Amino acid sequence: MKKKIIISVSSDLATDQRVQKVAKTCHENNFDVLLVGRKLKNSFPVNFPYNYKRLNLIFNSGFLFYAELNIRLFFLLLFSSSDILLSNDTDTLLPNYFVSKIRNKKLIFDTHELFPEVPELADRPFVKKVWEKIEDFIFPKLKNAYTVSQSIATYYGKKYGIEMKVIRNVPYHSYLNNTTKDKQGKTIIYQGAINKGRGLEWVIQAMPKIDGTLIVAGDGDIKHELEKLVNSLGLSEKVFFIGKKTPCELKEITLKADLGLCLLEDLGLSYYYSLPNRIFDYIQAEIPVLAMDFPEIRNIVDTYKTGVLINQYDAEFLAKTINNIFDNGFDTSHFYKLAQELNWENEERVLLEILNSIQEH
Repeated sequence: MKKKIIISVSSDLATDQRVQKVAKTCHENNFDVLLVGRKLKNSFPVNFPYNYKRLNLIFNSGFLFYAELNIRLFFLLLFSSSDILLSNDTDTLLPNYFVSKIRNKKLIFDTHELFPEVPELADRPFVKKVWEKIEDFIFPKLKNAYTVSQSIATYYGKKYGIEMKVIRNVPYHSYLNNTTKDKQGKTIIYQGAINKGRGLEWVIQAMPKIDGTLIVAGDGDIKHELEKLVNSLGLSEKVFFIGKKTPCELKEITLKADLGLCLLEDLGLSYYYSLPNRIFDYIQAEIPVLAMDFPEIRNIVDTYKTGVLINQYDAEFLAKTINNIFDNGFDTSHFYKLAQELNWENEERVLLEILNSIQEH
């Protein structure tokens, strides 16, 4: 008989590639899956091969959002049949933990970031303290936990004396279809949230001196602010905001680019220790990355020679660096082999080890 696993997350199920991959791995390995997440007003439709539930919440931010999410999730988990609960990030951990205790269920925790250290909480000390207290209460009791980078695993290991395994947020292996790139000009791509601390302001300010175009795929809090900046600089023919895309659409767009960006600013430990999935998406697309010199990013870029690292935010410097990459080229001949190594098909083995270990005990 199949074991039932409920995977819960606070994000939009249509665009959260990590939980989609985790759910698919469970489904393909004889688990009865229920994936629970949010549905927003502008969410894409989904059609997964496993069961899923999309929550339409009344509130979308602030205390009331988290209160509504946690209360609804608690009762959903409490009255749903399950064998294993898989919580994603600290904002879903409390209801998962309590239900696992009340109903004697196995609990797995996947943290995608250092939640209390995200930039959004830097100026909200009380809210940050609340999340820290939740982690202080539950983390020492976690027996099955994993995260996206070794730095985060080490941080929590030292703080709470727990072992966290590492499952990097790598994509599925792409079999390239000889996509033709635009020979008339170079294309830079940014994919991800358009929020504070992503370095986009600096790139846009550099674009007048860059021989190429910039595609920004995603949405976020500062999108309108950046669109105004583009208009004020007269860059409407060089910078294009294309909005959120499905994973398949994003893959096709990235394949046509010449350079990927990952320019996180040092706004806290969560960013500093992060290992964004786009670092690996660019490898699958066989394009180099221009990235900030943070520990986990440096480890990949230096080890596998996948791009150029920088350590300063300056429009003039960015323009020179990007033009230099375009003028001199970047050797990506080894990316094909890297794509066969750095993919979900290999990474999911760690998840399966955790699941198998739970079933044996």
